[in-house]
Amino acid sequence: MMTPQDKEMLEKKGISEKQIEEQLACFEKGFPYLKLAAAASVENGIFAPAIDEQKKYLDAWDAYMQTDKTVVKFVPASGAASRMFKNLFEFLGAEYDMPQTSFEKTFFEKIEKFAFYADLEEACLKTTGKKIAELTGEGNYKAVVAALLESAGLNYGALPKGLLKFHKYEDGNRTPVEEHLVEGALYAANKNGKVNVHFTVSPEHRALFKELVDKKAAAYAKKYGVDYNISFSEQKPSTDTIAADMENKPFRDNGKLLFRPGGHGALIENLNDLDADIVFIKNIDNVVPDKLKGDTVLYKKLIAGVLVALQQKAFAYLQLLDSGKYSHEQVLEMLQFLQKKLHCKNPEVKNFEDSELAIYLKKKLNRPMRVCGMVKNVGEPGGGPFLAYNSDGTISLQILESSQIDMKDPEKKEMFEKGTHFNPVDLVCAIRDYKGNKFDLTKYVDKATGFISYKSKNGKELKALELPGLWNGAMSDWNTIFVEVPLSTFNPVKTVNDLLREQHQ
Repeated sequence: MMTPQDKEMLEKKGISEKQIEEQLACFEKGFPYLKLAAAASVENGIFAPAIDEQKKYLDAWDAYMQTDKTVVKFVPASGAASRMFKNLFEFLGAEYDMPQTSFEKTFFEKIEKFAFYADLEEACLKTTGKKIAELTGEGNYKAVVAALLESAGLNYGALPKGLLKFHKYEDGNRTPVEEHLVEGALYAANKNGKVNVHFTVSPEHRALFKELVDKKAAAYAKKYGVDYNISFSEQKPSTDTIAADMENKPFRDNGKLLFRPGGHGALIENLNDLDADIVFIKNIDNVVPDKLKGDTVLYKKLIAGVLVALQQKAFAYLQLLDSGKYSHEQVLEMLQFLQKKLHCKNPEVKNFEDSELAIYLKKKLNRPMRVCGMVKNVGEPGGGPFLAYNSDGTISLQILESSQIDMKDPEKKEMFEKGTHFNPVDLVCAIRDYKGNKFDLTKYVDKATGFISYKSKNGKELKALELPGLWNGAMSDWNTIFVEVPLSTFNPVKTVNDLLREQHQ
């Protein structure tokens, strides 16, 4: 039963009672596994353009950037860095005082290599009156870690990754936010030198992001000869999901309903609010120093070129369908394009008349389009590229997480384990239709692809509901193209010691 206090809370968040009912029903019935046709590969669904072909797509992107279209670089940046420091938090709470695990030893042996080293030195002086070498010399390693993670020092344990110093430079060390600004200048500047960058941030850190950008953007604008338009948004409270108890009833904390953030799938709303033609999406922590940016920039332009080339073709077909002046051969040509280039197949079409086929083609071609970079699988955790069945009986390309696959089915498990590629979150999206109108992206979400996880609050177990992931179910009904990109374009920072890898030095 909803109390007046509950109703007031829902109104404040912008969530209807019907949505609560739908979410509680998800806990009751769970989510179905997706039916797989095959793991995508270079032989089946992943495009690996040859060197001479690459030039065609790079030229297509350069030509597109000379038009008046709006391009935005969209960076999800609200995640806290706490997981990056999991091992160091464990060290702080350990019964021993000297580094014992290989992780702890590596951290201290190479501490001077971190871009935040000078800041940490200052934080140690501030909190203990001693330098790092003095503290470690007398065996007080925990004071150094405390100065890094806790609020009296650098507070890195509570800040988002975007605000931490990742890379060393002669003229000052950089955070991921700054690296993304530089990237934007290198592949997303329009003919007038305008670069649009949009960060999604958490409300409590918005001011810190803005302060960093206000302090640094002008110097990068000058260095790269561009003009930045930097904007921020937060996950909407209306995308929070209700927590349930083990009986699938609303979970209450001191009598109040408990809501949780709906995961990165909530950001489809933020993406939908952008006024843009083309949007690049890339995670905040996947950045490299300037000396290694060559591949990143090249392949960003390449996948964007593939997108605009295919979009132009789809637009021309849609205009032809609108005219009504098409031949049977042209209808078959459009079907080939849909099946071979966009990898969207429907076993039923062989029985369609031309008029039915035209309606089907128009529906399938007139959708948001995305090109996703895929890297060879090297055992990193994360989603993978698959050909999967959709609710309308079609088969199309999808990025799936392991939780969406029935691992009890040996055939499906083998597909997942033998997958040749995985998803590094490297997307470029086209979000307007052939008439120039914005798509309503919320209409292309497959609501049956959410996820239930188990958490606890104040010692009580609860079930949490994650919305369909941004590049998973939230983009389920888009036209999707997978392009192979090299592993050098994927350099995430999952733990603080990843910053010691040569890609970040």
